[in-house]
Amino acid sequence: MSEPILKTENLTFRYTTQEGVAPTVLDGVSLSVRPGEFVAVLGHNGSGKSTLAKHFNAILLPTSGKVYVDGMDTCDEELLLDIRRRVGMVFQNPDNQIVASVVEEDVAFGPENLGVPSAEIRERVDEALAAVGMSEYARHAPHLLSGGQKQRVAIAGVLAMRPKCIVLDEPTAMLDPVGRKEVIDTVKRLNREQGITVVLITHHMDEAAQADRLIVMHDGHIMADDSPEQVFQNVDGLRSLGLEVPEPVALLYELRQAGVDVPLTALTVDGCAAALKKLLM
Repeated sequence: MSEPILKTENLTFRYTTQEGVAPTVLDGVSLSVRPGEFVAVLGHNGSGKSTLAKHFNAILLPTSGKVYVDGMDTCDEELLLDIRRRVGMVFQNPDNQIVASVVEEDVAFGPENLGVPSAEIRERVDEALAAVGMSEYARHAPHLLSGGQKQRVAIAGVLAMRPKCIVLDEPTAMLDPVGRKEVIDTVKRLNREQGITVVLITHHMDEAAQADRLIVMHDGHIMADDSPEQVFQNVDGLRSLGLEVPEPVALLYELRQAGVDVPLTALTVDGCAAALKKLLM
């Protein structure tokens, strides 16, 4: 079995405030992410999911415990550049990641900072824009793009650095449904076709349902870590944490409560329809 690309061991983190108070945001979190996995991390605001994401490329360092990226300790300052080459970050607001006035120049920014030769930068930029379906916008001004298109440019900028893993911290939070679908479809394609490891921090149940594995966080602890089909069956448990389930699961759950024998494993509208059709046959 391959070694984890991301690993935390008893990770604890506290923010230090001006008053000196240091609330615990992550409390003894231990997990591993294997190469090629698509993992979604779910939790309400304040659960620690975004703080966890920032540990995966050493934006934050543990108060105690350890974080390893491809076997490298994030607390080793000499490894920082290598760690950030392995793990690319995409944040909530694409405007905060776009630094140039032309799309292709923005995508080239990361490789240029890594000292990549010009000819290779050109190749990387073309490949990255093609991977996110934005080649035709290479010479466009980013500020004229839609939110979904801007986020895809931000992802291309990360891809141009050729990471093994992409961590996306609520990348669709500011987007409309069309933009959300563009971004999630892009992320899924990169995972399936290029084998890039994906960690998606989200509060959208339908996005979490599309991952291979779902981690649920609450008050700095991991409350569940399993396939979405398994996690979302625990409707009452998730609701007790202030979380909902995908709408198809919620419908099937209400039918179950009314005495109808239906499974709770259908996470999509089509899956729910198939379950109901089987019931009526």
